[in-house]
Amino acid sequence: MATRDEPVYVRVEGEHILGTLITPGSLVPGVLFVHGWGGDQRQYLARAHEVAGLGCVCLTFDLRGHAQTQAQYESVSREESLRDVLAAYDFLAAQHNVDSDAIAVVGSSYGGYLAAMLTELRPVKWLALRVPALYKDSEWTLPKLKLRGEQDLEKYRLQPVKPEESKALRGCRSFTGDALLVESEHDTIIPHQVIVNYREACVSARSLTYRMIEGADHGLSSESMQAAYTTLLVKWFKEIVFGAKPADSVPAAAPASATSETAPAVA
Repeated sequence: MATRDEPVYVRVEGEHILGTLITPGSLVPGVLFVHGWGGDQRQYLARAHEVAGLGCVCLTFDLRGHAQTQAQYESVSREESLRDVLAAYDFLAAQHNVDSDAIAVVGSSYGGYLAAMLTELRPVKWLALRVPALYKDSEWTLPKLKLRGEQDLEKYRLQPVKPEESKALRGCRSFTGDALLVESEHDTIIPHQVIVNYREACVSARSLTYRMIEGADHGLSSESMQAAYTTLLVKWFKEIVFGAKPADSVPAAAPASATSETAPAVA
């Protein structure tokens, strides 16, 4: 299926954040991609093309504090980031060829954390989380960059956390759609306990698919890791979103040079 790229600006609180809308030509599901902290929408462009080729309208965008708004990197808070995600979701759902009752959200790391909270604020039918981050609910308006030290995140992320203790986990607990949870085997930023917390929170999901990418680090720093994630994501979309029978193969990822999700030292 042919796709078309369209640069777009999403308005949020008197500012604009840059996005790229990838569309086919009919009423189809919408897919919102949310990048991680320290990244940008380029991480998801090739992957969004893969999903759009299945028959979806896909939107990637840059959270404030990244790419063109890098100057805000040290001051932007989780509250502002969540508003960015809400604005991007509303923009996508309002597109004339998007089925507003069929929205999927795909998030990695910090983007996965934001995506989980989004599910309590907007209708989400499908939720794909790769190595989702986890933070304490306190210091909500503090600049995100200060949270690692302020919240002692290395220790916090090794602890079991119940849904009532976390906005993101509460979102997962109330989510009733289909969920995909992806872990990296050698993740030094998001430990296994965080994945367990998210997995155990998804008690109301219609279906929950868990996958571990063997040998992968947090940021999928090699081309083979990138390809492995794209393969399982596209396969999940084929089977869950479009109801296709499991296939032996799915489209391969584009070269990682343009789409790497290599993460900084914080998440």
